[in-house]
Amino acid sequence: MSTRMVLGLVCSLVVMLQGSTDYPAKPVRIIEPFGAGGGPDIIARAISPKLTAQWGQPVTVENHPGAGSTAAPAVVAQLPADGYTLLVNTSAQAYSAALLKNLPYDPLNDFIPVAPLTSQPYVLVAGTSSGIASVRDLIAAAKAKPGELKFGSAGIGTGTHLGAEKFNLATGIKAVHVPGNTTPEAIADTVAGRTTYLITPIFYALADIRAGRLRALGVTTNTRSPLLSEVPTIAEAGVTGFDYPIWYGVWVRAGTPAGVVDKLAKDIARVLAAPDMRDWLAKQRSTDCGTLNIPTEGTSRSGCCAWAWSLGS
Repeated sequence: MSTRMVLGLVCSLVVMLQGSTDYPAKPVRIIEPFGAGGGPDIIARAISPKLTAQWGQPVTVENHPGAGSTAAPAVVAQLPADGYTLLVNTSAQAYSAALLKNLPYDPLNDFIPVAPLTSQPYVLVAGTSSGIASVRDLIAAAKAKPGELKFGSAGIGTGTHLGAEKFNLATGIKAVHVPGNTTPEAIADTVAGRTTYLITPIFYALADIRAGRLRALGVTTNTRSPLLSEVPTIAEAGVTGFDYPIWYGVWVRAGTPAGVVDKLAKDIARVLAAPDMRDWLAKQRSTDCGTLNIPTEGTSRSGCCAWAWSLGS
């Protein structure tokens, strides 16, 4: 091997690892896509002061809602790949490639997954005025009027949209999608009867469920939620094998130095493992995602979310 080749390899290694020892040397921004009070905003604001303390650099959170949760990734995709802008998003970041064909960024190739954060169940709800009281009622109503029932979401390609589509596929029902711009807007539509059903993060719907404006039909994970312990899982309600959690993760721009990505992953994992953070997660009824494999979740046409790719085909 020539001296020039050896030097080239050494330089490449230095570039890959650059920044791992002095990062971060300036403030870091976290950008999230759902707005104040949404799941990504809540978890981002929980970890940001911990990272500030760990790094000795300010870590701020910015809300960039809109465009079905794609506005924030679009912002991050245009910024330098240096690790100073982080994207906190839901599993929709991975799934969006399946449905959205004209994005100003490539969800699979323009980002590097850094670390999983937390996981929670969604809940399937129906407006109380619909008269639907169970998963079986919903399936029966939809099959009695194919293509007439309407379901809501926070926007095309969001986790709320894909969860409902997965439910429709699993049960063999056909319904009309009525996308909103935000989860609260989608919930308001279901409460008012403009849509019949919706899959939503529990914390958004809890007040309306407790007030009797929404009826919780089933939670989307394979275990019940402590927040709605009386509500069966969708699998328990008859849709065998149904499991659709919402998870949150951190991404950076593709091209970010490997050493920076590695440091981010380790430091975020350290924050999540702290006893006070674990207590906070428990109070939020969230669980540490542990070893969830973000790099492959939702990014393959033949992988775990082939159903999502089928929606966009």
